Amino acid sequence: MRVTRLFLSAALLSTAIPMAPAFAVPALQAHRAVYDLTLNKASDRSGITGISGRMVYEFNGSPCEGYTVKFRFVTQIVTSDNTRLTDQQTTTFEDAEGKTFSFVTKSFVDQNLDKEVKGMATREPKGLKVDIDKPEKNTLELAATQFPTQHLVELIGKAERGENFYQTNLFDGSEDANKVMTTTVVVGKRTDADKLDPEAPALAKLATDKYWPVDIAYFDETDKSGEEVPEYRISFKLHENGITRDLVMDYGDFSMTGKLVNLSLFDQTKPCPASK
Repeated sequence: MRVTRLFLSAALLSTAIPMAPAFAVPALQAHRAVYDLTLNKASDRSGITGISGRMVYEFNGSPCEGYTVKFRFVTQIVTSDNTRLTDQQTTTFEDAEGKTFSFVTKSFVDQNLDKEVKGMATREPKGLKVDIDKPEKNTLELAATQFPTQHLVELIGKAERGENFYQTNLFDGSEDANKVMTTTVVVGKRTDADKLDPEAPALAKLATDKYWPVDIAYFDETDKSGEEVPEYRISFKLHENGITRDLVMDYGDFSMTGKLVNLSLFDQTKPCPASK
């Protein structure tokens, strides 16, 4: 499952456009968020009768040092035939200018290593170069795109300006790290917090903050069938500091929810030093 794309989404600007932002970079909150996962719905065709698990997302960094994400997604999937435990562990680093993106993902099934993908993506004038170290060395040339944290900055900027619909593309190193995804993003109206929100206890001092409802559909840009059907969709509540919650991940035949149960806010890094 490409669950890492729930948080790792990219921005509109192509590699041919200078990196100077057209809007102020928001103060992204360094944090660690824990979500409980449950099955939302499943069709008969999926064969799934139950899903439970936990997702842990840790975000650190700054616009001068770059951004590190550590992500773990553990699920127990129950079908009519068996029960399977999956464990995906991902670490990424995106440099401050959005020019390079390193990634390593280890996927375990029933506690046995199933796959490891490791590599580095570099934005070049004509596109994206991906050097893969594992599972075997390879170099790919992909379409121009940007990386995850840039998209988060872009998304917050568009939300603050009241833009509610746009299209972008994304490379996040997930799956086999061999494709750029096209995404369609819908941003709802900024909404007041609900005192009865079940995630309020985990949010603590952020429980009264407003948020934007966001929905993103992900399309495989290499699919030329013309069906225009997303591979999957995600929706969530987005806070202006980059924290996301109340997740719904829809894979077509089944969907699951992720509810925030614990949130740790880290000390913010010092402002970037003024350029000389």
